[in-house]
Amino acid sequence: MTRAVLSIGSNIGDRLAHLQLVCERLGTAVVAASGVYSTPPWGGVEQEEFLNAVLIVDDDERDGRQWLAAGQELEREADRVRVQRWGPRTLDVDVISMPYDDTEVISDDPVLTLPHPRAAERAFVLVPWLEADPGAAVWHAGVRVPVVELLAALPASERDGVTRTDDRLVITGSGPR
Repeated sequence: MTRAVLSIGSNIGDRLAHLQLVCERLGTAVVAASGVYSTPPWGGVEQEEFLNAVLIVDDDERDGRQWLAAGQELEREADRVRVQRWGPRTLDVDVISMPYDDTEVISDDPVLTLPHPRAAERAFVLVPWLEADPGAAVWHAGVRVPVVELLAALPASERDGVTRTDDRLVITGSGPR
């Protein structure tokens, strides 16, 4: 239980620098990264567009709660303030999934629900996830579903709002991806 899928996003300040902070702090635990995507805000709150990416991380020393704690610590380091649900933020780090062999960690713990309960509804998670891991699958509605199928099931308007930028994240020890 060491691998995790992290969705990272920012829409306040130096958005790319906030995403890069995650890569720098997680260092060699980052084994794959998507490109950086520009995405409209989700959840109905008026705000600026986000930059989003997905990281695949792996560390024998961390479990789900430790990945969550690491993400929350990075959010604090980026001066995230939680004022409004789905509101603007300097950095958002979500644990989306924890794949394990041909299955994954399932948790209904209110502190860390896995897989992320709304990941299947969010093109800003699914599009970069497929780039980072083209064969990705996730438990959804009680069955394992390829992420490509979840993405195809979303309305075109949701998918079309996720646009690849020319920005790249630098991954420690492996150069830009």
